[in-house]
Parts: sequence; structure tokens; C-alpha cells
Amino acid sequence: MRDSQGSRAPFSAFRFVLRLLVDVLTTAVPAVLIALCINVFVAQAMVIDGPSMRPNLEYDQRIIVEKVSYLFHGPRRGDVVVIDVSGEPEPLVKRVVGMPGETITMQDGRIYIDGALLNETWAIQAGGADLPPLQVPPHHVFVLGDNRGSSRDSRAFGPVPIDQILGRAWVIYWPPYAAQVIR
Repeated sequence: MRDSQGSRAPFSAFRFVLRLLVDVLTTAVPAVLIALCINVFVAQAMVIDGPSMRPNLEYDQRIIVEKVSYLFHGPRRGDVVVIDVSGEPEPLVKRVVGMPGETITMQDGRIYIDGALLNETWAIQAGGADLPPLQVPPHHVFVLGDNRGSSRDSRAFGPVPIDQILGRAWVIYWPPYAAQVIR
């Protein structure tokens, strides 16, 4: 179809818009799908929203949670993990201190594993109530915040099933001056 000057403007405008739409869809849809797959299966960003992991993690720091390593091995003592605890509105960030089958006790701010004092190589702020001996069931871990006096952790909700671990806190990326691998 031609306009009064004999050109095919309406048809070529339609083709241009159609081609633009196809280009956007063939670029944007795969990009969104790839981003979703990365977020669900590989890694995701998270904001620290509480004092329970001080002095190692602070309010408003941004971290990357990696989700791949636990496909090859289970959590290890000392790992900082993100857990999904029923009854909690958001995932929690805690440190694994007790493994399946171990008996955990806390006295005067110190942790004992099967009667032996745990040598914590990470910084902590002691506090909180003592814990009578508690055996960690199979396929569970016992988690604590590094700021023991201000942490809602396994002392409150019990050992955590390993399948409720969403991933391992891997790196602080924001703010830039605090960027580091989490230990």
C-alpha cells in the first residue's frame, strides 16, 4: 500500500516496529531467563539485616550467597550459611558449629562439642544463655550467630535440616571498603 507520495511508509513503519519487538524479545527473554536461573541455582545477592553476625557481618552489607558447593559436599563446621527457617519472615545468616550426631553444649559463652571445647577461629561476641547438652539429629546442623547475645539461632529453633540451607555466604561485595571473602 502506498501513500499519496507513492511511498510505502505505513507498511515499513509496521515492519520496523515488528522487527524491533522481535529483537527485544529475542534478547530480553533469554537474558531474563538466564538471570533467573543464576539466581535460583548458582548464586544470589542478599542484604545483612540484623546484628546476629557481628563482628564479621554488619548491617546493610551486601553478600553473594553461592548455591553450588553443597551439591558436591555437605556444610562444614565454620561455614556461614543462609537458612530458611519456618516461622521466620526472611532467610537467616548463621554459622554452622555442630554437625550431625554431635552433642553440643554451651557454658559461659563457650561451645563444647562432644565434651571438647570448640576452637573458634572466627571472631565472636560472647553472650546468651547456657545450653544443656543437645544431640544434633542426622541430616541437621546446629547454627549460631557470631554475636551470641543478639542472635536468634539453633538455641531458639533447634537444629536445622540440611535441606533448609539455601547456600553458603561467600563474599561481601558492598560497601567496597569491606569487600572480602567470608570466613
